[in-house]
Amino acid sequence: MGASHGTARVDGVTVDSAAIEAVEGGHPEAGALELDRMIHQRMRLGIVSALAVNGTMTFTDLRDVLGATDGNLSAHARRLEDSLYIECIKSFEGRTPRTEYQLTDKGRGALQDYLDHMEAIIQATRNS
Repeated sequence: MGASHGTARVDGVTVDSAAIEAVEGGHPEAGALELDRMIHQRMRLGIVSALAVNGTMTFTDLRDVLGATDGNLSAHARRLEDSLYIECIKSFEGRTPRTEYQLTDKGRGALQDYLDHMEAIIQATRNS
């Protein structure tokens, strides 16, 4: 952080360090600029956002909406599942396997915290 110059860099944008110190909403053990890395990654943010809007989605629907490969979606969904942000529900339609995902309460809370944090960073940047 460029504290000695009174500024900080946030994703390539220079903002006032004092404004950044006022940013809240991140993990309690993280600094003001530290975002939830589990959600901040593009594909995982897409997954939790799509589930927040649509409720339950099939693997195929998520893959198509996000433009992901099967392997990429599977790997990122597994990380979110391991973090208890999403739940995977496996079933069969006749003999065809069906995989559905839904956001957990923990995942919904983490997404809301992430969005609040991003809004605070945006506001701090606009006010600097």
